[in-house]
Amino acid sequence: MLGRYYKDFPINRNQGISNMTQLYIDAAVGFINKEASKGPFFLLWAPDATHAPTYASEKYYRTSRRGRYGNAVRELDAGVGTILDALRKQGVDNNTLVVFTSDNGAALVSKQDGGSNGPFLCGKQTTFEGGMRAPGIFWWPGVISAGTTSHQVWTQMDLFSTTAQLAGVSPPQDRIYDGLPLANSFTYPQLEVPRPVFLYRGDRLMAVRRGASKIHLWTFSTPPAELQKGINYCPGAEVPNVTTPTPTDHSGRPILFNVEVDPGERYPISPSSSTYRNIVPMLLNVIREHNEKLVPGEPQLNWCDRAVMHWAPPGCETLNECLPVPESHPTLCVWPH
Repeated sequence: MLGRYYKDFPINRNQGISNMTQLYIDAAVGFINKEASKGPFFLLWAPDATHAPTYASEKYYRTSRRGRYGNAVRELDAGVGTILDALRKQGVDNNTLVVFTSDNGAALVSKQDGGSNGPFLCGKQTTFEGGMRAPGIFWWPGVISAGTTSHQVWTQMDLFSTTAQLAGVSPPQDRIYDGLPLANSFTYPQLEVPRPVFLYRGDRLMAVRRGASKIHLWTFSTPPAELQKGINYCPGAEVPNVTTPTPTDHSGRPILFNVEVDPGERYPISPSSSTYRNIVPMLLNVIREHNEKLVPGEPQLNWCDRAVMHWAPPGCETLNECLPVPESHPTLCVWPH
């Protein structure tokens, strides 16, 4: 957006103004109008106005009491409505599944550019609920009843398996798929597959959730080096023995929460309780089976080299926007978070 990947779009950082979201909206509507009559289509619409530097077009400038972030959300909300209207106008709304979701919880490091995680603990970069929970809203008129609520736990990986299920496609069987086909939860929201979700930070398994139960094997909030820079992933939140500033091993006695009753992860369930004695051994067995069957993937970003980044995408010549490629210096990637 602001450099090597795409032709530059101006963003007024002082005021938080840019017309980029409107361009995204127009592109999405144009795509739908072009493809709807041809048959099934796939559109990934990923605007980034709520990611620093936050921005909105002049029409939405200073329209929200929440500042720049609120301006951006208001414009995105209107944009989603415009896209859904395009589906209706093309007569494909009853045959189109629309998923609203995000890649992680809100980043809380900036009051001006960050969102809110409501009652959830901490934010992006952590494996607490504020870092891992994201919206999951499914829109499919005629199939999913309005106002329906499901307690099924999903991950982003389930979207692939579920859309393949809906399309009647059998994925190749020469690889491991982490997602589950969960389309039945659309029409039978009371169904709940008791699947575990494994929450990693880097290569370390930090926590596991199954249904309402979640155990922390390790806890880690904000690295001291980040705190010294004024960066805090858990501003205003401090839970003793939970929001630890360094990686802390609890695998000998995992910390257990019921995240439906206590989504803020403030009140650990006592190890002496019958709930703890029943749930923790079960989840430890789930982890043991996970470790035994785990097939590690080949890291795609294990080596970093600025020379292989997308400095000159196709078409940059006609725009005179190709950037010079730097000298190659491959190094092992460093992921400090």
